[in-house]
Amino acid sequence: MKITIEAYNPNWPIQFEQLKAELETILKDFNPIIEHVGSTSVPHLAAKPIIDILVGLKTSADLDKTVSPMLNNHFIYYETYNAVMPERRYFVGLKDKSAIRKFQNIYKEGDITPSDEIHHHKLTHIHIWEFGTSEWIRHIAFRDYLRTHPSVRADYEALKKELSAINWKDGNEYNGGKNDFIKREEAKAILWYNEGGRR
Repeated sequence: MKITIEAYNPNWPIQFEQLKAELETILKDFNPIIEHVGSTSVPHLAAKPIIDILVGLKTSADLDKTVSPMLNNHFIYYETYNAVMPERRYFVGLKDKSAIRKFQNIYKEGDITPSDEIHHHKLTHIHIWEFGTSEWIRHIAFRDYLRTHPSVRADYEALKKELSAINWKDGNEYNGGKNDFIKREEAKAILWYNEGGRR
């Protein structure tokens, strides 16, 4: 599959705010902290047109309690990733919620996920973590670092455009192509963030 990288769209933050309002209602019992992360959250950065959202909970004991309300509101739950990231719950939201009929509500370990087909229907990736953990900080630090370091942002965009020319097995394989760059820059971002760097 080819990954579509689009020029920065000022509508992406608007889409995030709409999704945030929806999630605040769905997850109101947990008083979530909700942040726009990923490339669509960085002005002037080309990106896949999929909104990445970080949802922070006060305690990891509530992670599994979010599954039913998310499923009831037609988000797809990727339980299969819990084995590698047990402190995260990961969901996909579709542009047209009625399209969920084409897919499973839950993808468990061993299920074949329709990566290529579902990719074209995706509106948002939702990552639910405990607020303030190292994983939470990693996402926020990298976002803010890209927002405030134009040369790093430009290098990241160039890499993504280069990788988008390759025919990948799935989105995870594409993400693997970015992994070395992200890990290197994330380490710098976390240090910068912890020393007081902010957007």
